[in-house]
Amino acid sequence: MMLFEPFTIKALKLKNRITMAPLFLGYANPDGTPSQLLIDHYKEMASSGVAMVVVENIAVDVRGMGSPFMLRADDDRFVEGLSVLSRAIKESGALAFAQINHAGRYAYGPERVAPSPVRTGKVVPRELARDEIEGVIDSYARAAKRIKEAGFDGVELHGGTGYLLVQFLSPRTNHRSDEYGGVLAHRMRFPLRVVEGVMDAVGQDFPVGYRFLADEMLPDGFQVEEAKIYGAELARREIAYLSVMVGTYDSFFLPKYKEMEREQGYMVHFAHEVKRAVQGIPVIAAGRIQGPEYASKIIDEGKADLIGLARILFADPLWPKKAKGEIQDPIIACEPTCSLCMQRVMKGKPAYCSQWSKERREAFLKRVEETG
Repeated sequence: MMLFEPFTIKALKLKNRITMAPLFLGYANPDGTPSQLLIDHYKEMASSGVAMVVVENIAVDVRGMGSPFMLRADDDRFVEGLSVLSRAIKESGALAFAQINHAGRYAYGPERVAPSPVRTGKVVPRELARDEIEGVIDSYARAAKRIKEAGFDGVELHGGTGYLLVQFLSPRTNHRSDEYGGVLAHRMRFPLRVVEGVMDAVGQDFPVGYRFLADEMLPDGFQVEEAKIYGAELARREIAYLSVMVGTYDSFFLPKYKEMEREQGYMVHFAHEVKRAVQGIPVIAAGRIQGPEYASKIIDEGKADLIGLARILFADPLWPKKAKGEIQDPIIACEPTCSLCMQRVMKGKPAYCSQWSKERREAFLKRVEETG
């Protein structure tokens, strides 16, 4: 089964083709440092048998925090806690990557910045001035350098879910008339400058991956044909990998999207489209890849190079070992009609899975109450 064959990203050797895709759970301390709950979660994910773990959604700028309970890398004081986290992951058997992000118009505070003043809920974000754009690029670069100093094996830029990098790419949210808006070549300028700034900050030998939005799933949004052009530009800059996803917070709750995401592998054909456009760059496919046989088929057929498990692994942290036959128990499936984990995060509560055993759920909630 190719799923369990090794793979190389830059100079890093992955023991198999299974990765943990980033999944925000709201476990960080209110001061932006890793809580023991978060560290223990990532120990479990790393010991699951996956080759690589990507820690989710670490803020590069306090104005760009999407939640008060997310990790931060916007100051040197956060390096120590992040070092504890990277060490815990690596000692538990997986490579450790960290995803850095600026939420832009999706930030949780009232003082939001974005490419253009496009209303988000009840808030209209302030348009970033050109000199401020330079500062944001620098924030990404500095945060990436701290990730490297903290001992991670690589960094991932969050270019998905409709966050700031996507907001510049999308004609829905970028209405600028300067060199950062208009045609795709101009809308790409900011995210490409972020990539270049990060790569300069961490050096050529440190892998820089990218959470890649292939389609907003909105008629007036960023769509796959433009995404393939953008992906080719990332490939020219020798991005370490593209972790492909679709949809944003503006489309996640639409009936069409909710129906689509119940299907196994609902993002895989997008990953395949991107892979064909970025020859030679590893592509990670995600999107409810529930069955090991199906996961292996994706690799066998060349639709992607790696598999990304997020909610699937959250529901059953033993998935890789069960898939390999090391554990004979059946895989606990992520329930397609359930969104408990996302619902709790949206309410500012730490996430748990409805498919966990009663004992595990009760122990989790008791721990949250005691530390909370």
